[in-house]
Amino acid sequence: MKVKNDAPDFTLKDGYGNDWTLSDHRGKTVVLLFYPGDNTPVCTAQLCSVRDHWSEYQATGAEVVGISTDSVESHKGFAEKNELPLRLLSDPDRKVSTAYDMTSWLPGRNARGVVVIDREGKIAYHKAQPISLLRPADEDVLAAIKRAENV
Repeated sequence: MKVKNDAPDFTLKDGYGNDWTLSDHRGKTVVLLFYPGDNTPVCTAQLCSVRDHWSEYQATGAEVVGISTDSVESHKGFAEKNELPLRLLSDPDRKVSTAYDMTSWLPGRNARGVVVIDREGKIAYHKAQPISLLRPADEDVLAAIKRAENV
């Protein structure tokens, strides 16, 4: 996945079973936070950190979503348990993680990584974490959003 390429469109279900389609958010910066799984120590820390910095994410105006291979039901429970403000999307067959080069060596999981898509639907930032034990720093993600927004 190369920066400046068109972002592949997709539709996934959120934790409440509602469809979320990327192209519906054209005209807005979108952040895809890929993570291996709900209720795991590093993933919980990653998404709780996003929660704790949510006002900074909201200030950018970007649409921020999490994506893992976990089920809709798992996402709902995970989000409620941790009071997560962002929408979590279920990619059970890894089609979206494959399209965004976020595949993992872990069977049935996607890699940890961040993709920022600009208002025109182009990839503005793409970073996969080669070691899933390391989570992306919120400061790096927020800086990537601001660069995409030209703020």
